[in-house]
Amino acid sequence: MRSIQLFQVTENRQIARDTYLLELEGDTAGLSHPGQFVNVDIPGFYLRRPLSVCAWRPGHLTLMYKILGQGTDALSHVVPGETLDVLSGLGNGFSIPEDVSNPLVVGGGIGVAPLLALTEALVKAGPKPGVIFGFGSEDEVALVEEIEALGVPVSITTVDGTAGTPGFVTTAMMQADTTWDYVYACGPTPMLKAVFAAAGTPGQYSMEERMACGFGACMGCVLENKEGLQRVCKEGPVFYSEDLPW
Repeated sequence: MRSIQLFQVTENRQIARDTYLLELEGDTAGLSHPGQFVNVDIPGFYLRRPLSVCAWRPGHLTLMYKILGQGTDALSHVVPGETLDVLSGLGNGFSIPEDVSNPLVVGGGIGVAPLLALTEALVKAGPKPGVIFGFGSEDEVALVEEIEALGVPVSITTVDGTAGTPGFVTTAMMQADTTWDYVYACGPTPMLKAVFAAAGTPGQYSMEERMACGFGACMGCVLENKEGLQRVCKEGPVFYSEDLPW
């Protein structure tokens, strides 16, 4: 359920190059599924910034963001004790089909953000997932310790080979000796297309698009899939593989 809430900042710390975890206290009742997002009002900027929900529990919200422009740079200077106006409970998130027994979770770059909550939900539901995270270089690696704290090992790939397997997430997929029956993925569109082609299984893919309103009114984040024109912020950001036009 969409709602505007005031959240108090409790922590805003850098965890990788240009990447931060923002810890907030406030009403999280609008969140129900991993993969949802919030729109944060940053003082001095006209448009809100959409940020992936990394994790949440009653009264506490963890967001992950990367500095990509002036707005997120300003957000990185927010300090504990300040309050932020947050439009919460946005988007359709991931779901866990009952017949999934061996899922794979794949994230690239800042796309790993919603996969912490997803992995936790999968572990609680029963099927222990395989996890592959891809980054440009070692200094961009994030959320690996948090995932492994759930008892789930993470395979890391880096484009420059400075950490884990040299190459892309699909490199690790092809080298694995496991057969997965479902794939969850979040990251840049070229990565999602490559994962889709390599997976050979059904799954759910969280799309990245520029968003303005965050709730489907402005039509600024439309993509075309097999269902026609769909708003990433409203019908997505998570779409089923069978609906993608690839």
